[in-house]
Amino acid sequence: MDVDKATAVISAAGIELTDRRRNGADDGWSLSFSNGAILEVRDNGEVSASGKGAEAVASLLDLPK
Repeated sequence: MDVDKATAVISAAGIELTDRRRNGADDGWSLSFSNGAILEVRDNGEVSASGKGAEAVASLLDLPK
């Protein structure tokens, strides 16, 4: 999944993006959202959600739970 598409889908659901930066390994993006979710979108397309609001974000992106 593309980082811009993921951001657009989540933002359209009313969850505000609060931070966007390259991850520590510099192989993808770390996105933080107002509901407490942290989304890792790697350059190879792998996506994972963690944090307090991870379930809501994972559901929006049809990620496995």
